Amino acid sequence: MNTTAVFPRMHVSYYVSDITKTVAFYNAFFGQEPAKQKPDYAKYVLDSPSLIISFVQNPERVQANFGHLGFQVETVDQLHQRLEAIKANGLPILEEIGTNCCYAMQDKFWVTDPDGVQWEVYYFHADAEFNDPHYQTQEASACCMPPAQADISFAAEEPAKPFVSLSSLGISAQEGETCTPGSGCC
Repeated sequence: MNTTAVFPRMHVSYYVSDITKTVAFYNAFFGQEPAKQKPDYAKYVLDSPSLIISFVQNPERVQANFGHLGFQVETVDQLHQRLEAIKANGLPILEEIGTNCCYAMQDKFWVTDPDGVQWEVYYFHADAEFNDPHYQTQEASACCMPPAQADISFAAEEPAKPFVSLSSLGISAQEGETCTPGSGCC
């Protein structure tokens, strides 16, 4: 853990049904142990992304349709590094490369924690005028969120999505270009 934290840092806390399963998942997802752990509580202090996230075991307060959490990485290489680390830890993944979501061309992947909270890790290429119709269906409970019933543990067996190139959409993007606040990406 870095002793020179970047402030402000985001803090998130939510209820979970089983702290043991939650800690096992997040140890694999974040690649580190909790900074603090009690029989019904765990807190992770992350440097990248700069985030403090805590989990409180209270099954009665776990809420359905939470939405999703996520973070943007700065480069495509960082996305691939995180993706490979998650695969090495055996977490089920849904990959969406070259997708248009929230009117933005993105490469991303999703993982789902033991209580069904979906995490999106994405790289923003450029704004787009096209939004994948998949994200407007009844099954997608939010933009930039795969259908809740999507079985992401078998993503490799799903048919490949047709790739839509940036140039075919009249979009130009340079390597290393990232999303800026208020630009419209997720």
